[in-house]
Amino acid sequence: MEYHRPVLLEESVEALAIKPDGIYVDVTFGGGGHSARILKELTTGKLYSFDQDSDAQEQSKKLEGPNFQFVRANFRDLKKYLRLYGVKKVDGILADLGVSSHQFDVPERGFSTRFDGPLDMRMNPDAGITAQEVLETYSEEQLHRIFGIYGEVKNAKTLARTVVEKRNRQPLETIAQFKQAISSCTPRGKENKYLAQVFQALRIEVNDEMKALEEMLEQAAEVLKPGGRLSVISYHSLEDRMVKNFIAKGKFFGEVEKDLFGNEIKPLESVYRKPITPTEEELLQNSRSRSAKLRVAEKKEEREEK
Repeated sequence: MEYHRPVLLEESVEALAIKPDGIYVDVTFGGGGHSARILKELTTGKLYSFDQDSDAQEQSKKLEGPNFQFVRANFRDLKKYLRLYGVKKVDGILADLGVSSHQFDVPERGFSTRFDGPLDMRMNPDAGITAQEVLETYSEEQLHRIFGIYGEVKNAKTLARTVVEKRNRQPLETIAQFKQAISSCTPRGKENKYLAQVFQALRIEVNDEMKALEEMLEQAAEVLKPGGRLSVISYHSLEDRMVKNFIAKGKFFGEVEKDLFGNEIKPLESVYRKPITPTEEELLQNSRSRSAKLRVAEKKEEREEK
């Protein structure tokens, strides 16, 4: 089985406009597809690839060489780890958000609704709380919030109440037990879509994904050189909205701020008017690419102070 098939591979790497001697960051190494493609373009340049998953670290050994450095860390610590390697500014940053095919395909990781396995869902299997702990310890209000906001689940309130009622009577340790416990809430004929939304909500909560993305985007804007590129692939509307807002407004909520002369105060400029989506050919080869959207931004030149 293929470890991970990268989505929008050529488009996302091409968008970086790579300089052979530049410094680049792949903040989501995963199976290493995007990293390997970036390395092909480098001569004396350097690539730093981040991932918090020990399986990804194992995969990174295939790319060992003078141009490559793997960093076992969450991308929310981008600036801190680059500083450790003496890097202050970079020419480009690529992020392929979401879960790698490998994480979905390993039942023990608990990401997929297709298998039975433990309710884990941690991107870093060595740290943090599991999905089981979320389901067994969160209040009904907290569960309602995460199912509603992160999963956009229509009957989030009923689902939260059902989880709380069921967990008092039976263990929720495995995916099969959880699916059975919430079967009364699962709409007939739409089981797969519904469960995917519920699992997405739990995964985002377990890994604090929205806050981590926020922190990574802010740091990316700081460490990019003027003219440097940011290339981000997202897979659901919450992530995409956050990326879109940050590129357009320099913040995640509200309107763009302006200086005394009416100039917009934001670090990035969108490169393409619309997001890039997979071709028909890619959709046929890789069904997981169907919701992917690539947004590309460039760091604005620093304004001269008058």
